Amino acid sequence: MHVLARNLARRVSRTQVISRNAYSTQRVRDIGQPTPASHPHLMAEGEVTPGIRIEEYIGRRKKLVDLLPENSLAIISSAPVKMMTDVVPYTFRQEADYLYLTGCQQPGGVAVLSEERGLCMFMPESTPNDIAWQGEVAGVDAASEVFKAEQSYPISKLPEILSDMLRNSSKVFHNAEMASQRYTNLIEFQNSASLGKVKALSSLTHELRLTKSPAELKLMRESASIACQGLLKTMLHSKGFPDEGILSAQVEYECRVRGAQRMAFNPVVGGGPNASVIHYSRNDQRIKDGDLVLMDMGCELHGYVSDLTRTWPPCGKFSSLQEELYDLILQTNKECIKLCKPGTTIRQLNTYSTDMLCDGLMRMGILKSRRLYHQLNPTSIGHYLGMDVHDSSAVGYDRPLQPGFVITIEPGVYIPSSFNCPERFQGIGIRIEDDVLITETGYEVLTGSMPKEIKHIETLLNHHCHENATQSFASFSS
Repeated sequence: MHVLARNLARRVSRTQVISRNAYSTQRVRDIGQPTPASHPHLMAEGEVTPGIRIEEYIGRRKKLVDLLPENSLAIISSAPVKMMTDVVPYTFRQEADYLYLTGCQQPGGVAVLSEERGLCMFMPESTPNDIAWQGEVAGVDAASEVFKAEQSYPISKLPEILSDMLRNSSKVFHNAEMASQRYTNLIEFQNSASLGKVKALSSLTHELRLTKSPAELKLMRESASIACQGLLKTMLHSKGFPDEGILSAQVEYECRVRGAQRMAFNPVVGGGPNASVIHYSRNDQRIKDGDLVLMDMGCELHGYVSDLTRTWPPCGKFSSLQEELYDLILQTNKECIKLCKPGTTIRQLNTYSTDMLCDGLMRMGILKSRRLYHQLNPTSIGHYLGMDVHDSSAVGYDRPLQPGFVITIEPGVYIPSSFNCPERFQGIGIRIEDDVLITETGYEVLTGSMPKEIKHIETLLNHHCHENATQSFASFSS
């Protein structure tokens, strides 16, 4: 009796162990990018990339086909891997149009879209050595099963199949900046180009990307929220660590730990006169006591970016001169945001901001003639925002804004140290930038949680910094 009981107990125990092991060692297929099965913490069932469902990708492709002239092709290359050294690659970022249409986040593929064939994906072929060094990648099966391509082939089949498609096409659209020699070297493609039949794909895709879907807007709100949190934490950090390089590292850390995959661009951290260099990126100077620091940053969340700028005094107090100039930029920012609504254009907003800034700069004695204004601000008031920082760049600034467009509003003044104006203003740069969604009734400021009022910034810097900031800085300075 005791022997039977022991044997039964052993069987139950062994069954439980096998059951637990079978569950815990269940293999999830790796296709080289997150899937709902491999990354359930990131993705819901039915999503191809986090937040974007397969139905949305199919809908995007249908809209592009509808824009194609009869009997035309769209060829979309993935981004290439760029090398830092002979064996070290730069971090890969997918080309926006390829990602927008396929959902594939990996290099090595070419997609072809047409009314006749639908989506045809040519996928990379990995060797065991490739997999050993770089891991699994999406292949022909993933193209059909995950990305829902109507046809899928190994990339080695591209010359044969695409040549036939090109011979029968009236026009060919492609993302020229990412063009792959796998197809540009084909005689059929070169013949099409010589006949003027090859066009820029961006003339079509950038139109589609202008208006964001609810799923895209959710990701853009999250990206903006992460950027605001990251910049706010960095602003508080600046009082104890007034150093451009440290603040650049801090803001990237704060964004990455909140889920961003990367920064949208190398942060601009300009202290003092460095802030008057619009795209300053050296970030290698200490920030002098009493100087302002301008930080232009943004992050990327699952393919969608934010773009945010604030200017503040790490010491905790604007001087009266800084306050006067800052207030002009702030009021311009706020007034331009109020004008954001359907029907307005970026060019109209730029004209308004230029007039407002010119009047203020002349009143302060900084500007003696409106003709010199471009020396203090050669930039536009804003740009379209989405999968790229300067999104839908093929669309001009005379396009009436519509609900679902996202733009930046970023007035600024950048006074070189050599500019002919009162010396007290020389070498000052100030910009205040927000991300703005155009809605049916007006606007929504996606970066509205990030303080920009002088009294709010000074209160934050003087009353909400880390208690040990002074002690930490003493250690840092020694």
